[in-house]
Amino acid sequence: MKRILTLLVLTLCVCLPALGQKSNMKQLESQRAQLEKDIAVLNRQLAQNAKNSSAAMNNLSLVRSKISAREKLIAGCDQTLRLLTDSIRVVQAEIDRLQARHDTLSLYYGRLIRGAYKNRDSRIWYMYVLSSENVGQAFRRFGYLRGLSAEMSDQALKIRETSASLEVEKERLTELKEEADAMRRKVVQERTSLKSEESEQNQLVAQLNKDRKKYQQQLQEKNRQKEALNRKIAELIRKEQEAAAKKAASKDKGKTKTGGKTTSTEIDTKLSNEFASNKGRLPWPVEGAIVERFGKHKHPVYQNVDLPQNNGVTLAVKRGSQAKAVFNGKVTQIVVLPGYNQCVLVNHGEYFTLYSKLKSVSVKAGDTVTTGQVLGTVDTIGGEDQFHFELWKGSTPQNPENWLRQ
Repeated sequence: MKRILTLLVLTLCVCLPALGQKSNMKQLESQRAQLEKDIAVLNRQLAQNAKNSSAAMNNLSLVRSKISAREKLIAGCDQTLRLLTDSIRVVQAEIDRLQARHDTLSLYYGRLIRGAYKNRDSRIWYMYVLSSENVGQAFRRFGYLRGLSAEMSDQALKIRETSASLEVEKERLTELKEEADAMRRKVVQERTSLKSEESEQNQLVAQLNKDRKKYQQQLQEKNRQKEALNRKIAELIRKEQEAAAKKAASKDKGKTKTGGKTTSTEIDTKLSNEFASNKGRLPWPVEGAIVERFGKHKHPVYQNVDLPQNNGVTLAVKRGSQAKAVFNGKVTQIVVLPGYNQCVLVNHGEYFTLYSKLKSVSVKAGDTVTTGQVLGTVDTIGGEDQFHFELWKGSTPQNPENWLRQ
């Protein structure tokens, strides 16, 4: 029993880390695939902007996002390489253990075979049994000889099993080493690409500094558009809240003396709670790479210039991408704003989501939408295939990255 428990503990010590590493490797592979996809999207947009001399500011944003994605990709590759190195060390230790066991079994088996060979004449075995002093000793000698034969067979089986396990581990070691070599080559390749992208970033910064006046005028126009969007969305949400409050107040007058809640209030509360309970698990409205993050930021080149508050996230997307609802709700408004084209505002009880920079819209105000339903197609504005998304709790903008699935 003690031996069984010891074997079980040893097995767990070997298997549990291996399972953990396998899970980590799978997660890293998924992250690596997503980062490579994001980089491909950014590369496509940069290629599309190649002939546009006025796209330096947008290109800088794209290149900076690509550098960030590349750095994360390299970090992931380095982590994968460390896991592979650990796995190689574990497998090599197992091979050494199996080889030592195989050598010991072979040595013991060789001794058994030599002993059996010396006494291979069956008459010797018979005489050994028949020369016993009594029946009990005869039975013991017979049992010993029979056990010796069984032990030889058992040892031979153990040697075959150990040899088979040894071959499996050696093959696994070869595969791990090949995978590690491939990952090392990938890291070198990614670092070369990163160096090239950093050089590209420096060239764009130099271009922006050289033509500072022209690009600052472009920046001022974009800032005005962003501020106009912020004011408009805040106004729409305020009006929606006021209308909801008036509706609730008018229904309160018709309540019974029991003072029960109205149906509409129950539905809004339920929807709000369902939305809030999915924080961190909401699907992304489109697939793409983030080029502008939530909050206030300094301009990457003109350090004395503060950019307007970004109430959401902007993603570089594949041309013609479709924007989808992140949760069940009701379309409140569809507005058109300079620089953002068509914008769809969806109500989720206490929460609101905004989908902007759309070329076409497939819903209308008052429509009920469900999670994953297509709301419209992303537009190409000024040569940029970008989508802007916001998430509000009442009149307070939230960081969408805290709510959307990572």
